[in-house]
Amino acid sequence: MNVNEALTILKKAGYKYTDKRAIILEFFAKEDRYRTAKDLLTYMEPHFEGISFDTIYRNLHLFDQLGILESTDLNGEKHYQITCANHHHHHFICKTCGTTKEIHACPMDNLSSELDQFIVDDHKFEIYGLCPACQ
Repeated sequence: MNVNEALTILKKAGYKYTDKRAIILEFFAKEDRYRTAKDLLTYMEPHFEGISFDTIYRNLHLFDQLGILESTDLNGEKHYQITCANHHHHHFICKTCGTTKEIHACPMDNLSSELDQFIVDDHKFEIYGLCPACQ
């Protein structure tokens, strides 16, 4: 997803375009990996003196709810990245730097017979470890 697509989703949902929201989206589009609220706050402080964690968390939560950002828990802390694709896939996530690698194999393909009487609405599969650069 790019910044313009994300802003379109935001506007269609009835939310205002603001400079803060645009910079948040630019940050995640540029980073292209999982980052924390603290990372975002550090990035935004030079642009918006006195910006609060409340503002950061409120926007991260909104973007996550709207599907603009994806979230995961790493080391007990929530991390976010811009939604990366419109096709089904999963991720390997580096626990040190947040780099992701798409995984196209899906474990649900092997579980369908075990869940034949159930309706699965959604699922999430993530593998955690260290990328080559962090090993």
